[in-house]
Amino acid sequence: MKVLSQNTAFGGMQGVFSHDSQACKTEMTFAVYVPPQAISASCPVLWYLSGLTCTHANVMEKGEYRRMAAELGLIIVCPDTSPRGNDVPDELTNWQMGKGAGFYLDATETPWAENYQMYTYITQELPAFVGQHFRVDMNRQGIFGHSMGGHGAMTIALKNPERFRSCSAFAPIVEPSTADWSVGAFEKYLGADKAAWRQYDACALVKDGARFPEFLIDQGKADNFLENGLRPWLIEDAIKGTGIDLTLRMHERYDHSYYFISSFMDDHLKWHAKRLA
Repeated sequence: MKVLSQNTAFGGMQGVFSHDSQACKTEMTFAVYVPPQAISASCPVLWYLSGLTCTHANVMEKGEYRRMAAELGLIIVCPDTSPRGNDVPDELTNWQMGKGAGFYLDATETPWAENYQMYTYITQELPAFVGQHFRVDMNRQGIFGHSMGGHGAMTIALKNPERFRSCSAFAPIVEPSTADWSVGAFEKYLGADKAAWRQYDACALVKDGARFPEFLIDQGKADNFLENGLRPWLIEDAIKGTGIDLTLRMHERYDHSYYFISSFMDDHLKWHAKRLA
């Protein structure tokens, strides 16, 4: 593990690290906030998945999570959103595909399959690596994210309900297999057979029988992507009669930015902490 930076914050440590990923076949960067409680005891962990065009740094610099994480004793892990490197395939003029747009899936199509194995990286490789290097209680894990990362958090929770005790999202893409800004990426990553897309679509997973106890979703009503990309009412419809509990909060005047996310970050951390206690 390479230590790229370490800084003290609210009595804990905010670090940025990198390591060689076998899943993605390139060096991957991630951020970890370790609260002061971890000096003497293992702490629960929250995985935060970022959105399109982001790296680990967006939420680390603008998410404003450290004060509350220190108070609650939560370790926060913020992975990158895709593989990086000069040899990693990309579409330089398309922000919805390639670097910064891994969609937390395992690509099956050439040339993407060689590196874009983000589902395996997030669910297997990175947790094993973090568990080796930090004082993490792997029996108390939660996951949350924003936009593309909200999609990732919800699909990963639905596919791994035995691992995660909690899942929430800020403005998630709840049905990426039909959303304007994800259909093109899904076809390039996974091929033309839309049946293969369902395993990475929260609404489709629920319709196909996947279950998770509850979700918390916050969504801004002034979000430019609300109507064509996010459409939280679709997950409302999908979970009817399933026993899944959904708290969907629609907020006047809030947009898709980190001003929105930071406004409700404390709420999400407290919500997770209760379920990880």
